[in-house]
Amino acid sequence: MRLTDFWARLEQAFGPAYAGSIAADQVLPQLGGRTIREALEAGEETVVVWRAVCAAYPDRVPARLR
Repeated sequence: MRLTDFWARLEQAFGPAYAGSIAADQVLPQLGGRTIREALEAGEETVVVWRAVCAAYPDRVPARLR
């Protein structure tokens, strides 16, 4: 998954303003206790990060974006 696709999906799932907040502020156990931004900056693959988002917010991410 390209990084631009990742951000587009995150914005579709959470809205543009909230997506940025989620990425910067929410620590996800699935990412080793890092935020989305920290994981991406550390070189984690976008698909791994996206799967962590889907696991952390199953009711928020629509099936079409999984």
